[in-house]
Amino acid sequence: MSALVLALLAGGLVGLALGALGAGGSILTVPALIYLLGFDPAAATTGALVIVIVTSVTALAAHARTGSVRWRAGLLFAAAGLLPAAVAGALSARIPAGVLTALFAALAALAAVRMLRGGAPGGTGRVSGVRALGAGAGLGAVTGFLGVGGGFLAVPALVGVLAVPMDAAVGTSLLVIVANALVALGARAYTAVDLDWALILPFLAAAVLGAWDGGRLAAKVPAATLRRTFGAVLLTVAAGMAVTAVW
Repeated sequence: MSALVLALLAGGLVGLALGALGAGGSILTVPALIYLLGFDPAAATTGALVIVIVTSVTALAAHARTGSVRWRAGLLFAAAGLLPAAVAGALSARIPAGVLTALFAALAALAAVRMLRGGAPGGTGRVSGVRALGAGAGLGAVTGFLGVGGGFLAVPALVGVLAVPMDAAVGTSLLVIVANALVALGARAYTAVDLDWALILPFLAAAVLGAWDGGRLAAKVPAATLRRTFGAVLLTVAAGMAVTAVW
């Protein structure tokens, strides 16, 4: 199978995940760029940020049109996490990569179990500014320390901590993803990384189309089904990370 076809297939999957689940961008994009398209890790992470930013904005627009974005909560959530993420990221440099991977795998597994069991509250649509700031700062610290994006942790936090409905949490988490990815891409602006745009652009185009489909899917599928799907994806990611940490 040619690299172009692989880029289109992987991009569609990434877009669908971001549009429907509000998560999965960097966690799916980076491995796809490395293992399917032959990017080195530095180029893959930088290219993934470009793809995730554009795709997340597209998915966010789709969710906004259906009224399923809590703008105030999302902006507070994202803003509160930027400084803690930077500080925690500096501290994480002293922790072995395998330990960080294992810690994230455990955290993702706990969030997945909660989603699969349906333990997250349904949400009222009214979000306390203080709770949003506290949860955003906590999420920023965790994601900065573990060196991952925010989507896979933002959705469970929005649902479980802030009682945001699942359909609104999916759209709102995209705000967090965009903010985190923009900061990370800005930090890489001074580095010299060569990107293969002949593969990045088709990947990005397929991801954007997939995000629109994912947004429509999220508007039609019951919240409970989305929650179980998200939990299953989280559990799969946790298992893969745990295996990586062990080996």
